[in-house]
Amino acid sequence: MDARHKAGHDESTIETISVTMRRLLLVAALAALVVGAASPVSAQTASALPPGEGRELVATACTQCHTLSVITAGRDGPVGWKKHVYNMVLRGTQLTPREADTVIGYLITNFGPTAPATTASALPSGPGKELVETRCAVCHNLERVTVVKRQKRDWETVVANMYERWGMSAPDEVNAISAYLVAQFGRE
Repeated sequence: MDARHKAGHDESTIETISVTMRRLLLVAALAALVVGAASPVSAQTASALPPGEGRELVATACTQCHTLSVITAGRDGPVGWKKHVYNMVLRGTQLTPREADTVIGYLITNFGPTAPATTASALPSGPGKELVETRCAVCHNLERVTVVKRQKRDWETVVANMYERWGMSAPDEVNAISAYLVAQFGRE
């Protein structure tokens, strides 16, 4: 008789204990993953943002749904950032009106049209390339343009919206930029 039988355990009891222990180990591992995933992203990302009033708010509020690259890859003016922030509040971002104003101010200062541009991606040659580089790069990291594949019909709307945000009316430029983006980065 072996030690297990002497202790009064039969094979089915030992198997039940073994299965229970494996399940407990799995639950413990899953719990550790959940706790790790729930740790504040802002603690990891605030240092990636430029210093200034509103940095912690941006890191905390915006990273609930986005990575910071969504913010750091873009440039927008006061009207555009205000629209973005208010849209996010309508979608559930927890900011008081005063905090929203602080976030908007921070974004304008650090990611507005006068903020230093990030490094640009190389664009393929084609008519309209220079306009994309000079107009779009004022606000956007051009990697954003090269990564996003939009429906062909959507590029003209996007470009027209950008010109509207800046209060500019330049239909020839809108058409040239749209045609370039459709040719290079459009999808069916």
